[in-house]
Amino acid sequence: MSVPKTLSCDDFIEFEETLKTMRLIDDKIIQVLNTSVPTDSFKSKVDGTAECKKLYDELKQSYQQREGLITKCILVTSEAVAVLREESKQHPNDREVSKSLRTKQNTLSLMRQELGVEEVIKDRSLKVFQEKCRNYYKI
Repeated sequence: MSVPKTLSCDDFIEFEETLKTMRLIDDKIIQVLNTSVPTDSFKSKVDGTAECKKLYDELKQSYQQREGLITKCILVTSEAVAVLREESKQHPNDREVSKSLRTKQNTLSLMRQELGVEEVIKDRSLKVFQEKCRNYYKI
């Protein structure tokens, strides 16, 4: 899945929903592998090497897109936090600025956590991929 061009990093729920949609390939990895990788009785009818390579390329592209999205949103949100920090310094008694700053800082923290989640998902999917495709495709 490609990264949506109109994704706003300001809306964390939209960010999460986009990641959820982009992670479908990982959620369905076992099903995809079971239907793509031939069993011993079908080895002659299905090219396991080509199927595994195709799936690996899709996984790799998905990881790059998701990591790019997360990194982009972390940068955008970090910039917003920096701006709000400056505003907070200039107007230390402004509760709205303080509230906005805390909200953005929390959002930034959640986005950074997504990088860790992404690593766990990637490791899990690649482990399953290796188990099923080890005889057909080497990473």
